[in-house]
Amino acid sequence: MLYCGRTDIGKKRKVNQDSFFCEYFENGMMLCVVCDGMGGAAGGGIASGLACKSFVDSITDFAEGYNPPEKLTRTDERIIRKVLADAVDAANATVFEKACEDISLTGMGTTVVATLVCGRTLFTLNVGDSRMYLIKDGVAKQITKDHSYVQYLVDTGKMTEEEAKSSLNRNIITRAVGTDTAVEPDIYLTRLPEPAPGTVQDHVGLLCSDGLTNHVSPEDIAACLKHACAVDSDRQLGPLAEILIDMANENGGSDNITAVVMTV
Repeated sequence: MLYCGRTDIGKKRKVNQDSFFCEYFENGMMLCVVCDGMGGAAGGGIASGLACKSFVDSITDFAEGYNPPEKLTRTDERIIRKVLADAVDAANATVFEKACEDISLTGMGTTVVATLVCGRTLFTLNVGDSRMYLIKDGVAKQITKDHSYVQYLVDTGKMTEEEAKSSLNRNIITRAVGTDTAVEPDIYLTRLPEPAPGTVQDHVGLLCSDGLTNHVSPEDIAACLKHACAVDSDRQLGPLAEILIDMANENGGSDNITAVVMTV
C-alpha cells in the first residue's frame, strides 16, 4: 500500500482551508484523511486543522493497540466502524467547542472524508461533500455520497445529475463537522477481492475536496490514475496528485484543491 497527498490554494482563494493526513501504521493499517474547512478567512482553516488532528489522534490511539487478524471477522468490522464513528464525534466536539470559545469563529466547520485500510477491506467515512473514489481498470467508482443540497434535490427527483454539476447551489452542504453538538457520518465498507497472482496492488483510491471534483470529471480522474498501481514508491504518486490539481486549476481553480492518492 502506497500513498501521497498534495494540496493547493487554487486560483481564486486567498488562503488554503483544506487539511490532509496520511499514515501507515506498524500493525499494517493505512489511514488517509481530507478535510475542507468553511467559516470565513480564519475559521475554515482552523476547523479543518483541528478536525483532522483530532480524528487522526483517535485512530492512532486505536491502531497502536490493535492487532488485526489476517481476515477480519464481523466483530472486527463492527469494532472498526465504531472507532471511526467515535473519531468523528471527537473531531466534532473539538471544533464545536473551539467555536464556542471565540465569537469570531462561530459557525465554522469542515467536511471530513477518511479511509482506513485493513488488509483488503476499506472503511470509508464521510461528512459533507469531500469524496472518495476507487479506480480499477480505468473506471472511477464514487464510494461516498455527498451531504449536499443538490444531492438532496437529485435524490428527491427535483434535479438531474447533469443539472447538479452546474448548479449555483452545488457548494451548499447539509452536514459538517463542528457546526452543531453532534453529527452523523456515513461509513462505507468495501471488501476488495484478492489481486491476481503476481500482483501486489490493483486498486487506486482518491480522497479529495470539492475543489477538485467541481472541475475534474470522474472519467478524467480515472484516466489520470489508470496506471498508478504500477508505481513502486510513495514519491512516484506525487506527480499524479499534482496533475489532478493542475487540471482543476486549468478548468477554473475556484476553490482550494486537495488530492490524496493511495494504492491498495
